[in-house]
Amino acid sequence: MPEVIILTMNYDKDHIHLHLSIPPKIRVSDAVRTIKSMSGRLLKKKFEYMRKAYWGVDGIWSDGYFVSTVEVNECAIKRYIEHQGQEDLGQAQLVLGL
Repeated sequence: MPEVIILTMNYDKDHIHLHLSIPPKIRVSDAVRTIKSMSGRLLKKKFEYMRKAYWGVDGIWSDGYFVSTVEVNECAIKRYIEHQGQEDLGQAQLVLGL
């Protein structure tokens, strides 16, 4: 999916945040499914322990995901993703201006 662009990406202990640009002709669910499928396959290929841990399992990711559209607050969302994992220090509240 060359039309899907990762604008910002970061992770925490048990999840990942992606800020994506997805053209209207691609369904969000299709983009998410493709990203999960391809990244899971690549992770299993690169890391032997993941192949063993997920032997016989279709994917390494959970079934669910959260999606929100971005318009006016795009800069705030980008800053939140960049500071992922620092929320216990109060950073997320400062970044989002809560």
